[in-house]
Amino acid sequence: MATLLRKIGLIRLHDRDTEDPKHHQGSLKGTKGNQKNNATKHCQTANETNILSTPEIKARKLDQHGKDKPSGKDKQGKDAKEKQQTGGGGSKATSASSIPPLAPQRQHCTQVRTRRLMKELQEIRRLGDNFITVELVEDNLYDWNVKLHQVDKDSALWQDMKETSTEFILLNVSFPDNFPFSPPFMRVLTPRLENGYVLDGGAICMELLTPRGWSSAYTVEAVMRQFAASLVKGQGRICRKSGKSKKAFSRKEAEATFKSLVKTHEKYGWVSPPVSDG
Repeated sequence: MATLLRKIGLIRLHDRDTEDPKHHQGSLKGTKGNQKNNATKHCQTANETNILSTPEIKARKLDQHGKDKPSGKDKQGKDAKEKQQTGGGGSKATSASSIPPLAPQRQHCTQVRTRRLMKELQEIRRLGDNFITVELVEDNLYDWNVKLHQVDKDSALWQDMKETSTEFILLNVSFPDNFPFSPPFMRVLTPRLENGYVLDGGAICMELLTPRGWSSAYTVEAVMRQFAASLVKGQGRICRKSGKSKKAFSRKEAEATFKSLVKTHEKYGWVSPPVSDG
């Protein structure tokens, strides 16, 4: 019994302090066994971790994908909501609904223009000085032929009218859709004039006939009086040159000339532009 206790005591002492080869071999076997068991246990733990982690990652990905992608019900609800908002017409309905209707606006402009011209026509017919008279072109309220009967009687132009038996200067005045907020287009028809701010085609160089110089307060009578004054100021004369005097003014040429002169005056202002620019 004492021997057994000693052996046990020796073994315990050897575990701590001794270097007994036999016991060391036994302890090595035990250590290897423990390491093997620990390694096996670690591998099992590692395998269990890998096996468990894979579904977790997949579950997280699937869960994240489910959050990013709407479900079938949510998608149907979203489509139904968009369809309800667009009125079932898709992008075409949206683009069509964003364009405001133009008919009421045009109708309003037509009414304003009509009322204004009817009023002005009545006022011109009430004039007692026979300054101008108006005739509608083919009964069109928006296209007038205006006869200017009088200019300054001390002017050379008035003498020309007397000598050539010219009773009036005939002008054509056409009114755009947005009149009186835009100026009318006015040109001389007959007789063929020189100078007096009357250019090729019968176009008239007057600032108040341009969008920049126009005011909706101007009446046709006021415009004609200004034109009569500009004729005298610009030393306008009736053309008497053979051949040239018989050549009629044309609307196409007048429109092109007016467009060009407006462009020139916008560049230099309403002063005398360089000769090279006309």
